[in-house]
Amino acid sequence: MIAFGPIPSRRLGMSLGINNIVSHKICSYSCVYCQIGKTTRKSIVRSMCYEPENLVNEVEAHLKKLDKKHLPDYLTFVANGEPTLDINLGKEIKMLKKTGFPVAVITNASFIDKQQVREDLMRADWVSVKVDSVNEKIWNKINRPMTGIYLDKILEGLRIFVSEYEGKLHTETMLIDGYNDATEDLKENSGFIAGLHPETSYLSIPTRPPAEKEAGVVSEMKLTEAWQIFQGNGIKTELLTGFEGTEAGFTGNAVNDILNITAVHPLREDTIMELIKKEKANMNIVMSLVRQKLIREVHYKGKRYYVRSFHL
Repeated sequence: MIAFGPIPSRRLGMSLGINNIVSHKICSYSCVYCQIGKTTRKSIVRSMCYEPENLVNEVEAHLKKLDKKHLPDYLTFVANGEPTLDINLGKEIKMLKKTGFPVAVITNASFIDKQQVREDLMRADWVSVKVDSVNEKIWNKINRPMTGIYLDKILEGLRIFVSEYEGKLHTETMLIDGYNDATEDLKENSGFIAGLHPETSYLSIPTRPPAEKEAGVVSEMKLTEAWQIFQGNGIKTELLTGFEGTEAGFTGNAVNDILNITAVHPLREDTIMELIKKEKANMNIVMSLVRQKLIREVHYKGKRYYVRSFHL
């Protein structure tokens, strides 16, 4: 369950996901809006997840199963948790770049104060860092970090990283109603992000079922205000508020594709139907996985999603 997709990404085109975190979700945060659900295991210790050679071999094998139409634009570390917890991340990025595909990493930046993590991320062609708030109280409320992580160190680590990084840097801010959407908070956050000089700063809202039901979507008026504030600070700002589309890569094994993708990326019903159609399967496969409690059905904003179930 290392490689999955490619799946349509609002930022990366067609993205072949790489889940370099073993087993259940392991993260330094337990964000209220996380699409994977509550963090089952918090950690601030980097450790070996997979043997780098095994991870690369899995990705290469997955690429060989894809037809030319579904080759990815990026190989993306988007894990079942925080990808920089993998102590071999830098080595894996270096090895994967030999495939000829650019490598992206989506990180919560909680370990960016560590020099080795910055050096690992330097190898990536495209990096997205999370900056939901630069206010410690709000940061604690929305990201719910593990003890031993400090916001001031993260912010300083980000400043150091951007001063050295030569790839494509992006930031992402998830706006949650009543958490980090006050005007003054938006001004403070955008002021810091402006100093990072990202290629693009993405403003997101929950478009998939969040970990906590109270993680609500901000109003259109507030979203517009946020965009205007960020733009006013000279930041190229884009909204990530729409559906990515139903185009998803497939390998010919519907069961494996569904289980691999839903482990880190909830599948909307129309997407999963398009996938099983391409694989000449039907919804009986999906219903069987539900009955086996391998995936579960979730309703959010009038849409049906399927997400991976983990038995703890």
